[in-house]
Amino acid sequence: MSLLDRIGRALVIAPHPDDEVLGCGGTIARLTENGNEVHVAIVTQGRPPAFSAAQVSRVRNEAAAAHAMLGVTATHWLDLPAAELDTIPHVELNRAIDAIVTAVAPDTLFLPFAGDIHLDHQLVFRSALVSARPRGPACPTLILAYETLSETNWSAPCLAASFVPNVSVDIAGTIERKLAAFGCFASQQTPFPHERSIDALRALALLRGATVHRAAAEAFVLIREVG
Repeated sequence: MSLLDRIGRALVIAPHPDDEVLGCGGTIARLTENGNEVHVAIVTQGRPPAFSAAQVSRVRNEAAAAHAMLGVTATHWLDLPAAELDTIPHVELNRAIDAIVTAVAPDTLFLPFAGDIHLDHQLVFRSALVSARPRGPACPTLILAYETLSETNWSAPCLAASFVPNVSVDIAGTIERKLAAFGCFASQQTPFPHERSIDALRALALLRGATVHRAAAEAFVLIREVG
């Protein structure tokens, strides 16, 4: 039995729209192809003056198209301030994430990596672990941290944990859907060799695949598993 065969209902928590596709779009597609429920919770939204209402609306529409392509069961917007999670009481973030984890009741959580350079990612990871504390039989039994191009790889090893994956998911059959889903985020893309590009995302999948003798893969750090 493979890792994915042990997943029933999954919740992917993304600090910002597109993180979920960058980190585990191929895995999402594999799960939904198998008939699994996959929920995506996007924690933040842009707010003026840094982000206009038009920009926010555009990104939401892009996320809707990407999630439809991947077969996401439901998208949940928590609407906390983007790039400003450190300005709100941490208990507010804890409550927001705990509410969605309780409502979805997943057996599996996919989270941003704790060592990412973006502070929003770090705070979301910590709050998700607070919600996932093993306080009863309904708590998530599998927690995986995903990597996000331009966030995970740019943090300094001397300051934060390095991303050293110990779980790989074969996405050879869903890599094109992952790339097409990221293609929906036109506002977030830049030309290669920038990391937020389809070419860079494909290159990472091929590299991660080659390390485990697969044509393409996504890599994760196992945080917790209860068998």
